Amino acid sequence: MKVGIVGAGMVGSSAGYALALMGIASEIVLIDQNSALALAQAEDISHAVPFMSSTTVNAGGYKDLEGAGVVILAAGVSQKPGETRLELLERNAAVFRAVLSEVLPVVPEAILLIASNPVDIMTQITTRISGLQPQRVIGSGTILDTARFRSLIGRHLGISPQSVHAYVLGEHGDSEVLAWSSARAGSVSLHSFAEQVDHPLTEEIRASIDDGVRNAAYKIINGKGSTYYGIGAGLARIVKAIAQDHRDVLSVSIVTPEVAGVRDVALSIPRVIGAAGVMTDLFPDLDEQEHAALNRSASLLKGLADSVRL
Repeated sequence: MKVGIVGAGMVGSSAGYALALMGIASEIVLIDQNSALALAQAEDISHAVPFMSSTTVNAGGYKDLEGAGVVILAAGVSQKPGETRLELLERNAAVFRAVLSEVLPVVPEAILLIASNPVDIMTQITTRISGLQPQRVIGSGTILDTARFRSLIGRHLGISPQSVHAYVLGEHGDSEVLAWSSARAGSVSLHSFAEQVDHPLTEEIRASIDDGVRNAAYKIINGKGSTYYGIGAGLARIVKAIAQDHRDVLSVSIVTPEVAGVRDVALSIPRVIGAAGVMTDLFPDLDEQEHAALNRSASLLKGLADSVRL
């Protein structure tokens, strides 16, 4: 599958690098307003390819997206001093409107994968601007938060994160919901597994894991300015599910008819991902506290998305 990436900054280029090393894409096209940056990133990534795969990596313009099955949107503007979050969103909406006016005429059938933050709002905005079915406008959502959650649980239990089945729901942000009540290790409830291996999940341990998931990005940003490797790999993982029609269950964000009593809002729940994009939405069993938290997260996102002028 050919993959386009609009925005050749650290997130876009990290996604391109992960895709190239994994050999998921037959061709990757990097596009950026700064054409020199796009060319430099494409050249650098292409020099790693001979060690790992046969993916072709090029820089180009929008016309070079022709034939792409997935287009990753990692473009956007940074917040100005004194600028409100809503003002920033409206400027980013303008950027996306301009980008989509170039992308959609070339690849009207492509699946759009949104990486720009705040990803849930940008996913909702992209769906509104593009007019595409929600199943074809996918935000990376909480895929990275879920990976962090599973990693920290696995580390505590002394098992591989791949054996942990747990999800972060709602916003990719401060109101996200860690779904402890439905979490499993293997086929066993998390609480039971922890007791059996003599690593109980005390309130202190749960609080530590919660903090580790919620504040991971802040710690990374404090140390090196931004996060990009983790989300780059997450984006590649989503593309793999689409390109190879894996029907994987991943926590991604799309506009959803109704979640926790809130209608038409983009947020993350587990979803089946295949060649057509999102195929099925899944709703985990939640306890009363988690359900209320998901309602708050959904309400927050819905209110903010509705306030953006397009």
